[in-house]
Amino acid sequence: MDRAKAKEPMRILALGSHPDDIEAGCGGTLIKYAENGHRIFLMVMTQGGEGGNAAVRKREQARSAKLLRAEKVFWGGYKDTEVPLGRDLIQTVEEIVKTIDPHFIFVHYHDDTHQDHRHLAMSTITATRYTKNVLFYEGLTTQNFAPTVFVDIEQALDRKIQSLQAHASQVKKTNIEGLNIADLVRSSAHFRGIQGRVKNAEGFLPLRLFINIGA
Repeated sequence: MDRAKAKEPMRILALGSHPDDIEAGCGGTLIKYAENGHRIFLMVMTQGGEGGNAAVRKREQARSAKLLRAEKVFWGGYKDTEVPLGRDLIQTVEEIVKTIDPHFIFVHYHDDTHQDHRHLAMSTITATRYTKNVLFYEGLTTQNFAPTVFVDIEQALDRKIQSLQAHASQVKKTNIEGLNIADLVRSSAHFRGIQGRVKNAEGFLPLRLFINIGA
């Protein structure tokens, strides 16, 4: 085996419809990848203007990306709540996939009550048809999610929460009285951890997942 090639960092691409979607869905996993020397890239389709001031949310995303150690945040340029289902979005995702040539892609799950999440997930299925590893993450509006892949994020959970708290304008917008984003993230991590037989985890459903044996 070529040792130099074996040590080459992987490129990890995470896609989200709005600022903070990626952090909620797979922030802990991205932090662990970055800690192990891999390259992190984010693509956010909208600036989240329907959920707050778009300029503020873009700045918050930039601060959060630094905590995730992301090399770059790409922006889709779509309007919040108007991410389209179809050819235009597929081509947008295809272009970033060609640019990054990622080893792993993380994106929303397609059964979701928010149309932006749903449309991005469905378009990504087509746009990533030549990518080996594509996994769906869950968010606060995901439905019927039964993960079969788990990542232990016990050591990354506090930093995941910090990356979400960087989205200061959104921290209290959970629509659940008395619970902020940190409360929800800890609860979800603990629940998925129990399913995966660890203390805290993130869960994923694979579209495709290759298991490399030897090489």
